Amino acid sequence: MEVNLLDTQIEYLKGVGTKKAEVLRKELGIIKYEDLLYYFPYRYVDKSHFTSISEILSEDVFLQIKGVITNIELVGVGNKTRLVVGFSDNTSTTELIFFKGIKWIKDSLIVGKEYVIFGKPTLFKNSYNFPHPDIEPLDKFIQNQQKQLEKYSPLYNTSEKMKNSFLNSKAISNLVRTLLYQVKDYIPETLPQYIIDRFNLISHREAIINIHFPSSLENLRKAKIRLKFEELFYMQLEHQLLKTFRTERSKGFIFSHIGEMFNTFYNNNLHFQLTNAQKRVVKEIRNDMRTSHQMNRLLQGDVGSGKTLVGLLSMLIAIDNGFQAAMMAPTEILAQQHFSSIKQHLGNMPIEIALLTGATKQKQRKEILPKLIDGTIKIIIGTHSLIEDNVEFHNLGLCVIDEQHRFGVEQRAKMWNKNKIPPHILVMTATPIPRTLAMSVYGDLDCSVIDELPPGRKTIKTSHYFDDSRFALFDFIKKQIKKGRQVYIVYPLIKESEKTDLKDLMDGYESIVRDFPIGEYQISIVHGKMKAEDKEYEMRRFKEGITNIMVSTTVIEVGVDVPNASVMIIENAERFGLSQLHQLRGRVGRGAEQSYCILMTSYRLSKEAKVRIETMCRTNDGFQIAEADLRLRGPGEISGTKQSGLLELKLADIVKDRPILEETRLLAIDIAKTDPSLQSKENTILKQYLKKYKPQTDFSKIS
Repeated sequence: MEVNLLDTQIEYLKGVGTKKAEVLRKELGIIKYEDLLYYFPYRYVDKSHFTSISEILSEDVFLQIKGVITNIELVGVGNKTRLVVGFSDNTSTTELIFFKGIKWIKDSLIVGKEYVIFGKPTLFKNSYNFPHPDIEPLDKFIQNQQKQLEKYSPLYNTSEKMKNSFLNSKAISNLVRTLLYQVKDYIPETLPQYIIDRFNLISHREAIINIHFPSSLENLRKAKIRLKFEELFYMQLEHQLLKTFRTERSKGFIFSHIGEMFNTFYNNNLHFQLTNAQKRVVKEIRNDMRTSHQMNRLLQGDVGSGKTLVGLLSMLIAIDNGFQAAMMAPTEILAQQHFSSIKQHLGNMPIEIALLTGATKQKQRKEILPKLIDGTIKIIIGTHSLIEDNVEFHNLGLCVIDEQHRFGVEQRAKMWNKNKIPPHILVMTATPIPRTLAMSVYGDLDCSVIDELPPGRKTIKTSHYFDDSRFALFDFIKKQIKKGRQVYIVYPLIKESEKTDLKDLMDGYESIVRDFPIGEYQISIVHGKMKAEDKEYEMRRFKEGITNIMVSTTVIEVGVDVPNASVMIIENAERFGLSQLHQLRGRVGRGAEQSYCILMTSYRLSKEAKVRIETMCRTNDGFQIAEADLRLRGPGEISGTKQSGLLELKLADIVKDRPILEETRLLAIDIAKTDPSLQSKENTILKQYLKKYKPQTDFSKIS
């Protein structure tokens, strides 16, 4: 297998050079031949089809037109100079507008000569024109078409900087064509023959050629299927091999028994029955931790389903077996919330518990750190502060991570390294993860779901109000406050922005004070720019029932648990994602009283916004909402996968390509079971691929 040619630096490709290579590196991350080979087009154009100027109906599509240049004119002065080129066919006329490269373009064009233009029209003063179209003499266009076998021409995404360096879509296409001519015989196969035969796939080489320059729509379809299959398969294989390694060969602490602390808490401190779902999940965790393998379990549960309590019961098992436990939360507010909740649950039990965040004073830190080292502190709750190098443990046996997608992979890995033998891991999330995303991103974890709310909880009633219903809304709020309830009003911004027409928090606060005068009503205000102590003061006032209304940004999305709060009003609800709306709604409905979520919007709603609002009003089921969110926004935008780089797919879409995802997952599971070390001759190619393209995974374990 020859790969050296594909590893050649991109500047050595004919037509690139040092300057363009630097632009390709900075703008697209293209460093070597192979990177350009895997920079795929985003769409294709049938270059055999021509449109007449009179047929132009929209700005939304790229068009190809054959015509004659009628005149060339420079318009404007100085920096505002532009080149206006008259262009005509036998149906009508249009203008080609150029703002850059004016001299070169002007000198290269000839009035009266036939050209082919390709570009997207723009409507200006009721007429269509073409800003910076591709333009080519008709005779040269015909020669190129005869040379090229493909019917469909690729379009590549480019940036302004690339265009300024003469790297537009057409230039990229020409570079890819040059590259393919050089390397097509050196493109390696990446899947074993038995997989290619079993799933009726074309070769990797054929797929790469046809994804760039398809000779037919059928060949393009086959190329996409092959490359999507490959992407999803290797993602699944990586997960399944890691999972097999962890469950069969990685060492973990054995928590052999349930002891005094767990039983005392369960019998004396738990003043209500666990739900059946909580009992089932605790049993699953218990079974994991009694084996000699490291637990890696994802615990999903809607807001208010009792995940924290399950986390505490798991920590008590660790303590009963002589180990310490840690809980890591993404924000100080949430860490403080967990600390207060767990401390309250434990009551007078002889378990030392501590809180460690960025706000922990130096004097307290000096008391906490030695107690962690000598094992006096049994439970530590904190933020990123827990992964600092000077935080050491006597024997950390369990790490519970809340809202784990807010932590980077490296941050989490530092927690694993607090022991020679990694602690058991319980990852908790209140963001329900659709099955397709869970398979794709968390495929190496075992999954548990708390799909049941504690008894006595009433379903939150969700309503949609338009802005002109504000007086009726204020009347409703006053009635709720009169009943002794409290209200959240959430805004998307802190200060007014020139770029949007959103109601900002400060303006909203002032209008609320006008309708709810201070003296008669108490109002708190909380946002992310406040000092930690001021934020804490306001939250505490609300929690203690001193204030009636909390005006806030999304800082209260997680971490505030006020059972008496029964109304959540979300201003400009159309600007929030579904998962965020659901999280905000989960701040109410935590007591026995009927709770309400009111979504305020203007009348101008996009199609997507209408779907989001309708979905919220229709269901309280977090998994239904997560599935809808996945369909609307795509996998890269939810659950933190875009930020954490967990789902970097070039072609595959885990929603649209779910059948391929299911197929590749079953195949990966089968291989991980039958050949977990990839030792068989037929799987050598898989091992080579993983070692080369998955360096972030320690595949030295697969020996």
